[in-house]
Amino acid sequence: MSLSIKPEDFTCPLPQDNSETVQLAHGGGSRLAAELIEKMLVPAFADPVLARLEDQAVLNPELAAGERLAFTTDSFVVDPLFFPGGSIGELAINGTVNDLAMGGARPLYLSAALIIEEGLPLEWLRRVVAAMSAAASAAGVRVVTGDTKVVGRGACDKLFINTSGIGAVPAGIELSAANLRPGDQIIISGTMADHGMAIMSCRQGLSFVEALRSDTAALDGLVAVILAAAGMGGRESGGPSGALRAMRDPTRGGVAAVLSEMARASGVGVVIAEESLPVADPVRGACEILGIDPLFVANEGKLLAVVAPEAAAPVLNAMRAHPLGRQAAIIGEVRAANPGLVALRTLLGPHRIIDLPAGELLPRIC
Repeated sequence: MSLSIKPEDFTCPLPQDNSETVQLAHGGGSRLAAELIEKMLVPAFADPVLARLEDQAVLNPELAAGERLAFTTDSFVVDPLFFPGGSIGELAINGTVNDLAMGGARPLYLSAALIIEEGLPLEWLRRVVAAMSAAASAAGVRVVTGDTKVVGRGACDKLFINTSGIGAVPAGIELSAANLRPGDQIIISGTMADHGMAIMSCRQGLSFVEALRSDTAALDGLVAVILAAAGMGGRESGGPSGALRAMRDPTRGGVAAVLSEMARASGVGVVIAEESLPVADPVRGACEILGIDPLFVANEGKLLAVVAPEAAAPVLNAMRAHPLGRQAAIIGEVRAANPGLVALRTLLGPHRIIDLPAGELLPRIC
């Protein structure tokens, strides 16, 4: 009988102050855990509520008359941690900010919980935390509470992040996937499939003539522009009030999954035009080589907005004037026929039903 034992199978029982990797002691009630929180995490976010290091964040949000609170939570397990155009850090912040913004909420506060695998290089953790801090600052949202846990080697894959968010929804805004009506126009804020194909190319070691980059971004600023153009951002906007029906960020499952969800929730049909779908040339080429339909690929910096017909032009123009909406396009409309179904009008004319795949196209995309 022979045993194959490797040095990495052993863990030193005593924490090492000079270690350049995360140790189990970083996740407990030890001095190393306190140093990780007080020297790396708290300074990164520089928030007075977080700096108190209480078990809860006591908040006093300033809400306008009629505003309500929105609350969301999400977990991020993307592989690899760093990819062209971003990392798990800004992805975790932007993803939760966007989930709030899709309901018309103004993002206010976030929590961040990090589950770290023993042995993760501390420099990687610093880079992730710095990316989270920069993304939170760019979105104007505060990280006010959090948690860290360290698990043994193999108990998780490098680093997982959970973020929860609280935002304020202005009075009169009631966005929902169940609001769609026949005649409504469907607008996408930019090119599809950038994030998913960037992750796939990075994960599989694929190289293309032009590098693929993730589109991860916080969309709250773009949402504010859309609300104003639709007459839901203040009386001074002058747009048609209530004309914005719903918004979604097409992450896992891509545009196809979001439109299918909306069609089922509203009991309507949706028809989109293939010639109107914006896809960057490098992404289109990668999709063709790999046999992947960009409609099903995840995005992390795009949104779909469904608006009343009379609001389509002002909303589209407002989106195109914003840096994150310059390539916005009307891609389809809502129909009364074929409730619950999404159809694609192909370049040759015939329609085909967009059916969701049985499984996940690309796991651990976010």
